[in-house]
Amino acid sequence: MEFNGCEFRPELYYDDEYQVWARREDDGTLTVGMTDISQSIAGKILHVRVRRPGTRRPVGKPVATIESGKWAGPVPNTFDCVIVEANEEVLEDPNLLNIEPYEAWIARVEPVDGVEQALSVMKTGDAAAEGYAARCIRDNISCERGMR
Repeated sequence: MEFNGCEFRPELYYDDEYQVWARREDDGTLTVGMTDISQSIAGKILHVRVRRPGTRRPVGKPVATIESGKWAGPVPNTFDCVIVEANEEVLEDPNLLNIEPYEAWIARVEPVDGVEQALSVMKTGDAAAEGYAARCIRDNISCERGMR
């Protein structure tokens, strides 16, 4: 599914601004990454820094930071979690986030209060699709993927 060229995956969970997605894993962790909207706004991603495994990240404290040619800032966090691992491929080649934002995840985290509680503050399915489309329209966001 796409809105203004921005890929949307209804099976994922999204924060309120559609900057970050989360995917439930079988082991009770969540995998998190940037949305197509975020990677498009950021431009060519030059550097990714993920907090050390074992580091607790409360709500509002970033799981990672991203640097691009036009922006540097946090990867927002909407639930209390502990970093389990960083995606080494993305650390070595940050541009993977521009090429395939839903395959090139940033970190795997363990929610402190459990997966269900963490996902309860995020949107998924039709509600997320509606909000994602509205953000693209409201902010006039068009997405491009690929080598930059």
